[in-house]
Amino acid sequence: MKLSLVELSTVSPGSDKAQALKDSVDAAQQAEDLGYHRIWYAEHHDSASTASTAPEILIALAASATSRIRVGSGAVLLNHYSPYKVAETFLQLEAVAPGRIDLGLGRATAGPVVDLALRRDRDVPPTDDFAEQVQEVLAHLHGGFPADHPFARLDPTAGISFRPEVWILGSSGSSAQMAGQLGLGYAFAGFINPGLAARALLRHAAHTAGSPARPRGILSVSVVVADTDAEAQRLSWIRTALMARLARAGTGAQVPTVEEAARELTQAQKDAPTVITDGRWPLQLAGSPGTVRDQLEQMTKAAGVDEVMVQDMVADPATRAHSRTLLAQALDLTPART
Repeated sequence: MKLSLVELSTVSPGSDKAQALKDSVDAAQQAEDLGYHRIWYAEHHDSASTASTAPEILIALAASATSRIRVGSGAVLLNHYSPYKVAETFLQLEAVAPGRIDLGLGRATAGPVVDLALRRDRDVPPTDDFAEQVQEVLAHLHGGFPADHPFARLDPTAGISFRPEVWILGSSGSSAQMAGQLGLGYAFAGFINPGLAARALLRHAAHTAGSPARPRGILSVSVVVADTDAEAQRLSWIRTALMARLARAGTGAQVPTVEEAARELTQAQKDAPTVITDGRWPLQLAGSPGTVRDQLEQMTKAAGVDEVMVQDMVADPATRAHSRTLLAQALDLTPART
């Protein structure tokens, strides 16, 4: 099983975004040392709890600080941007780190004010043209415009030998078929919609069955690993409490400490399942190394994939690093360096 990481640049209690960004680059170095396959950086706006608003900047920093691990976006929110600009940016990243860049494409809204601030054209109502945008990105990357198209004369690839690996990211399953038909990899956010994860990834696989170079799928899950099941369950309260804070206070909510989470959550919230229960996947997987390994093996088998990408919403950077180390050891990853 391949193991990868999606970084949110979590702002720890009592810290700030500058430190969170530094921690995110450190996470890439640690992940490479442990044998993780790739690290992706998220794009979140108007958020007090996370610092990653421009994944392309963190990708450049992380790529410069590493030598083997793949680095990418999880995801660039393409609905807000020009496909040409996105293609140019990731080709430039490929020139900096040849053969190691992933262009993860997604779409999301962040509320009416943020969406308006990010909008490409404020003179017309927004439209859902994600599929067309993705195809335009691919055309820029691979010279796919017809000769009579106005963009055919543009060549952002000039002088750049490598191309970023393009992925589609989703949380509802609606883009799984499109990704398969376009021959692209597909990553599903199981930490948002665990009940649909296996179905969406299997749907993607079904639409790539005839492809000679079958695109891959990635199952993304929220994971906390600790030395014991009880400690991991306790650490899982942080994400649960943050989600509750976001629901109450909006984007100004900050990440709680585990002690704050313990005070704020009901007993039922603390006891929420963190393993597969009665066939239902949890929003967050938590446990000792053996417990988490067994759960991930069940999940990847059900989803028909061989790669897991973990999100770890834990307040303390050292605790996050320990969780990643335990998981790498549990899955028998081969360290990149001694």
